[in-house]
Amino acid sequence: MDLTGARWRKSSRSNSSGGDCVEVADNGAGIVGVRDSKDPNGPALAFGATSWRAFVARLPRQR
Repeated sequence: MDLTGARWRKSSRSNSSGGDCVEVADNGAGIVGVRDSKDPNGPALAFGATSWRAFVARLPRQR
């Protein structure tokens, strides 16, 4: 899956002290990219949009 042109945004749940930083790009045609913001040139995971929505729907809600 090609993530060229992806617009990455940092998760609102990422740690502000520099740890646990996740970025998501959901502007691709049916593709959602996930990467470590501390290593933007490193590997990224790519998911189909339907699979990503199913994953996010199962995450526990924080208060």
